[in-house]
Amino acid sequence: MESRILGATGLVVPVVGLGTWRTFDVPADRQAAVDAVVEAAFDGGVRLVDSSPMYGRAEERLGAAIASRLEDAIVATKIWAGDDGEGRRQFADQRRWLGRIDLLQVHNLLAWRSQLEWMERERAAGSVGWLGATTYQPSAFAELETIMRSGRIHAVQVPHNPVEDDSARRILPLAADLGLGVIAMRPLGEGQLLRRAFPAELAAAGLSGWAEALLRWCLADPRVTAAIPATTSTTHAVANASVGTMATLDPDLRERIGRLARGR
Repeated sequence: MESRILGATGLVVPVVGLGTWRTFDVPADRQAAVDAVVEAAFDGGVRLVDSSPMYGRAEERLGAAIASRLEDAIVATKIWAGDDGEGRRQFADQRRWLGRIDLLQVHNLLAWRSQLEWMERERAAGSVGWLGATTYQPSAFAELETIMRSGRIHAVQVPHNPVEDDSARRILPLAADLGLGVIAMRPLGEGQLLRRAFPAELAAAGLSGWAEALLRWCLADPRVTAAIPATTSTTHAVANASVGTMATLDPDLRERIGRLARGR
């Protein structure tokens, strides 16, 4: 699988990762299903995994699934708390469940000033590799840009797909200028972009379906370090990982994918 460097961190990351939103929040008796998805993804070259306390039991399930392959994993998660006391409690759970945290992010910029203060101390102590911030809302991009310019974070996570493409105009250029890594959330539009009929002209161009087309559209932007589609299917995990081995889309085909994904 193709790899890219996460901004100025020097961390080498395969371009397709694995998200856990709405997929890994399952009871313990369904751990085997989570294990199977992680195994399929890692067998395909995935190394980056991403979670959050916002995702219910996902961090705990993910931690159990990667325990035997932690040496190969790049572990990202988030702090989602309104005060630093709760943030620290989340961090304690994360260290116990995940074993190691390579990238710790402030989720949706919630209480980011107070959270970054203790997160920076944990990084200085060696408990965390790198720091980041995330948001899914373009209305919060101005605040995210302030954090990016502060020099206190090393990566950002934002939506990037043909329908949610505001990041391409604001966040990605600034990240490139500042040497920050970019993780693309919702590359498949949380699955909503997969539900329409696949256009014949894209099939004729050799694309297998919307999942491949959208992931390749996302990764065709070299400012994106990695995309993190989430899935409960081992078949989809394998297919998503295989996109990381494919050639970069030519600009004309990428434009057509974007236009048709937007229904034009």
